[in-house]
Amino acid sequence: MRIAHAVAVAGLCLGIGWGIGAQAGGYPDHPLKLVVPFPAGGATDLMARALARDLGGKLGQSVVVENRGGAGGAIGAETVANAAPDGYTLLYSTMGVLTINPSLYPKLRYDPQKSFAPISLTNLTSNLLVVNNDLPVKSVADLAELARRRPGELTFSSSGNGTTSHLAGEMFKSTAKVDIRHIPYKGTSGAINDFLAGRISMMFDTSSNFVELVKQGKIKALGVTSPQRLPVLPDVPSISESPGFSTYEVTLWSGVLAPAGTPRAVIDRLNQDIGAVMSAPSMVSLMADYGIRTTHSTPEAFAERIRLDTQKWAQVIQQSGAHAD
Repeated sequence: MRIAHAVAVAGLCLGIGWGIGAQAGGYPDHPLKLVVPFPAGGATDLMARALARDLGGKLGQSVVVENRGGAGGAIGAETVANAAPDGYTLLYSTMGVLTINPSLYPKLRYDPQKSFAPISLTNLTSNLLVVNNDLPVKSVADLAELARRRPGELTFSSSGNGTTSHLAGEMFKSTAKVDIRHIPYKGTSGAINDFLAGRISMMFDTSSNFVELVKQGKIKALGVTSPQRLPVLPDVPSISESPGFSTYEVTLWSGVLAPAGTPRAVIDRLNQDIGAVMSAPSMVSLMADYGIRTTHSTPEAFAERIRLDTQKWAQVIQQSGAHAD
């Protein structure tokens, strides 16, 4: 009986193994959809389309990007959360959609930590702190001192209340203990246009929006919000290098997730191929030109990053009183 039981158990385990192997081995057999929860154009769309192009080659199936913007990325995220957990509908998400939205939108129709199966982080980038050339400062310390002498006079624009460009500014204000007025816009283009026109003192926004402008000398970059300097702008220090700002950090990230319940064999296949795509020299070089670093992680490490950053931004939002537009 013991021998018969052992044989039966072994057969069951082997059958399960075959099932998973077959599922992973036969996947994918038709095109995939990669949902970007923002309109076409901009850094997020750039990163997603580069990934989709090369991932399709690894999978042997096309990966079609679908832009579904609205509600700070919540609409696109909800679409994927409700999709079939079969590995054919994926979410290309930014940090804000998963870790900031829960504190801004109390009635989200998805749970960032329960509705998705994280696959891998793909990109790391930073905001740049940039100022107009006519602002009489040359460093983060100069800016903080000027703000102390002129409370409420300096301004910073953002792409909207509760965005990373807004919250990076709020973190700067609380760290430096200064009063700088926040001017929210409905989107990045309006915020940048008014900044470049001289109507706004400074901005904290994605590095890819400013690299060329800084190189051309049209604006001044005082600091990088991530702990690491950007290879594309090696002379611009991290804000955390400045006296009194050692704890300041805003590292932006993006990654790929599937609906919760997606088989682990499919998650592992996607994780492996995404890792190969993001480590390819051509991808590393392409992203570096925009001040973006490629990366790769385990699903578990990605899930932990979401959990910790959700706690961090909840505190920042509570302290700043930020709210959704």
